[in-house]
Amino acid sequence: MTPLEELSAWAAGLTYDDIPERVRALAASQILSQAASIRAGALHPLGARLVAAFGEPFQTDARQGACVLAGLGSWLNLDDTAYAGHLSNSTVAVPLAFAHARRLTGAELLTAVVVATECAARVTAAATLGPLRGQSALHTHLVGAVCGRLRCEGVTDPARWTDALGLALAMPHRPLMRAFLASDARLLNAFAPVRAGMDACDAAGAGLRGAPDLLEHPDGFLAALAAVPLPDEITEGLGRRWHTDTLSFKMRPGGPGIDAAVDCAIDLHGELRAAAGPLDPAAVSEVLVETSLYTLYAGRRADRYVNGPDAPLGALVLHTPYPVATALLTGGLTVADFERPALSDPRRRELSRLVRLAHDPALSRQLFASTAPFGAAVRRAGAAAEAWLLEFGGPETVRLALDTARPPETDFTAATKATGARVTVRLHDGRAFTRERLIPLGAAGPHTRARHEELVREKYVSLGGDAGTAMDAAGLGTMDAARLRDWLESALR
Repeated sequence: MTPLEELSAWAAGLTYDDIPERVRALAASQILSQAASIRAGALHPLGARLVAAFGEPFQTDARQGACVLAGLGSWLNLDDTAYAGHLSNSTVAVPLAFAHARRLTGAELLTAVVVATECAARVTAAATLGPLRGQSALHTHLVGAVCGRLRCEGVTDPARWTDALGLALAMPHRPLMRAFLASDARLLNAFAPVRAGMDACDAAGAGLRGAPDLLEHPDGFLAALAAVPLPDEITEGLGRRWHTDTLSFKMRPGGPGIDAAVDCAIDLHGELRAAAGPLDPAAVSEVLVETSLYTLYAGRRADRYVNGPDAPLGALVLHTPYPVATALLTGGLTVADFERPALSDPRRRELSRLVRLAHDPALSRQLFASTAPFGAAVRRAGAAAEAWLLEFGGPETVRLALDTARPPETDFTAATKATGARVTVRLHDGRAFTRERLIPLGAAGPHTRARHEELVREKYVSLGGDAGTAMDAAGLGTMDAARLRDWLESALR
């Protein structure tokens, strides 16, 4: 079998009982976390416009509802990540729409989410050493949409899965950074590939065929989208190495590169307040954020678009200075902080101008030693990754990655996402206050594995969700069809 055929056969045949309990629990948290993200997107004025254009999340046509759910959950950067990809905008959104429409049980919903997550993560990992990563890797959602829908519809013929995936991936989407960072097109970033995935399912159902060797063929998907193709990532360890184990839950809005710096700033807010009273930007000489190449890379893409309170939201959520300044001044970071009047607060603008980023090689070594966002891919590629590393960050990046070289992981039960930062606030009176965090709150690591249910409940309630609904998410696997439908409507009410 080709890799696509092998992946399709596994996905079509997986049962709820085949999924380890820890993976089911992570998937339940993934569902609640993405429900929180969708709620936040829907409550924002831009989200309301998306709904006005395309309808409510739960509607008669589940295909359209899936697209709306994908769009609402993606654009505030509250969506969860894994090795590899921003998955939940399709791998949760599509199963939510079809589980509601088809009156599935909780076990059926969880199975669909796990299948879609595993397949989308594997295809994304195979192409992650290339030009498209994170939210720009829209092929993630082509796979997630197809697998989420076919699983919910109970399609057990692997050939139908292969055809639908082959058709979906035949014309992969690629965003333009100008539109992604500086316009409302960001709301359609996940919407468009999910819609294409719906069309691919309809086409395969009508008998159209996809190329079964599309992924690995010299004229195929990996050849076009991967600088260093990793075809083994697609099928190796199926049923043993679970990419769901690599989930990182987004606790606050903003790009994943800023999370650790914001965590540090929130901690520093309390310390500074205790030592000197409410922070006055005039008393600050510098805010130094030492971080890895990952954060610096993302920040450089957004820098040219951030020029004051009218900066586009798409760029602002990827930019470190404003979120760090906001967290230092307020002790938190919320969706409202990316809207007026918060954006026009002169104290935040003044403190943002004092934030300076610097590279810490030790944090970059930890980045490459971790599983996500791309450490596992670099290890899988070995020496072949050097050209990609050189383009990503120059000769120093190659040296840092080689410093952490070791064999690829056989499973992801100890996965980490070490996108760390160290934040130092220096005052004019000579005092300095420092906090460091290697793994952001909610990111893959020991703390998240032990407390993900509690963390995502906190996220859901903080974004306006009901505490009882949040508590019930842990029991999704036991819900019958009527109870699940009630829960879904409550979760997104």
